[in-house]
Amino acid sequence: MKNLFLILIAVFLTSCITSAQEDKKDKKEYKITKTENEWKQQLTPQQFYVLREAGTERAFTSPLNANKKTGTYVCAACKTPLYKSEHKFNSGTGWPSFDRAIKGSVELDIDYKIGYARTELKCNTCGGHLGHSFNDGPRETTGERHCINGVALEFVPKDKTK
Repeated sequence: MKNLFLILIAVFLTSCITSAQEDKKDKKEYKITKTENEWKQQLTPQQFYVLREAGTERAFTSPLNANKKTGTYVCAACKTPLYKSEHKFNSGTGWPSFDRAIKGSVELDIDYKIGYARTELKCNTCGGHLGHSFNDGPRETTGERHCINGVALEFVPKDKTK
């Protein structure tokens, strides 16, 4: 009985060590990394809450939700181009919505923060939380809806893009 107990403890400890090592190994390294304090100095409190703590801004509060100008939406933290205005649509949800991202700019991750799996969208350059992806977008295009926190974006009009 004593040997069985020792074996069970050894198996448990080994599984804990393995899980911790896998978590560190699977953690993505981003091109732009900063300390929490550096991000706090650069971002507004609302931007920090959304981009670095995966928060959500209140619906219908972002002026970008109603923006109809031609241009590019970039990450508010690192200025990476993320979305083009021609892929923006009015979803009626209260957040800027796009049917696709600029190729390679947005990372898809799984988030369980509210008790079930959702597809989280992150900036592929700095790892900033942008919002979530849903499969209820325009059927005539991709069928996707990238529901993005406006505070995570900055808009660059077409005449000011490179």
